[in-house]
Amino acid sequence: MRTLAVAALQTTPVPYDLEATWQRFADRVRATRDTFPHVQLVVVPELMLAAEAPLLQARAAWAAEAAVSIPGPLTDRICALARETGLWLVPGSLYERTAEGLIHNTAVAVSPEGEIAAAYRKVFPWQPYETTEPGTGFTVFDLPGIGRAGLAVCYDGSFPETARQLGWLGAEVMIQPTLTTTRDREMELVCARANAWTNQLYVVNLNAADPAGVGQSAIVDPEGIVRQQAGTGEEILVDVLDLDAVSRVRTYGSAGINRPWAQLDRYGHRIELPAYGGTFRPRPA
Repeated sequence: MRTLAVAALQTTPVPYDLEATWQRFADRVRATRDTFPHVQLVVVPELMLAAEAPLLQARAAWAAEAAVSIPGPLTDRICALARETGLWLVPGSLYERTAEGLIHNTAVAVSPEGEIAAAYRKVFPWQPYETTEPGTGFTVFDLPGIGRAGLAVCYDGSFPETARQLGWLGAEVMIQPTLTTTRDREMELVCARANAWTNQLYVVNLNAADPAGVGQSAIVDPEGIVRQQAGTGEEILVDVLDLDAVSRVRTYGSAGINRPWAQLDRYGHRIELPAYGGTFRPRPA
């Protein structure tokens, strides 16, 4: 059995205080390790370590103030914490400043050996409210001996291309740090279930707690069934994901019936997709 034990920390930053937010993050990661020693991966909400404030308290210039290079001093601290705790860390997302001066909303995944295993620039910023530069491609990474995960950030989940491409790249779980402060959270939860079912993968959709966000984080299985859903306050969702269930569902179908991935593999190359300038290609082996 291939299992991935995850802890999704529905928590909040300390607005505009980067160091206090770092201490809160590090303390919660260590507490998770001590309380749940079987956990392998810890994820926190979008822009947690950027110490972003709630929507109506936001400062237009804050992204530029909080932006960091990747790799850089902040990712060095994250890597050191991963080595110390022996955990995979997906520390939400960061404001990343590139050498060209662009600012992206970037999620990273760090291995227990303290290495950056993946960095993903949010392809679909929440425009017009979010002014970061969009990324141009999707990212997956391997957890040796376990399986493959893909990264998405918040509003990415509203676009079916995101989960479809991650699944096509072999992702068995989509890790989706989120910072939703508005009443469209119900729509996001509908998308989380749809993305999981139509691509037959797990979705870990982790929102920030009140008052930074409206909470309601969820873990959805590859048949679109909600395994856990949080309330609005600070909370931790601990779950053990059976990644062999992804293989089972993709082989025999959700509810033993529906097999969309298998059908795409058979017939996708015949389908004209003018919106994408091509057709559906078979998945890489």
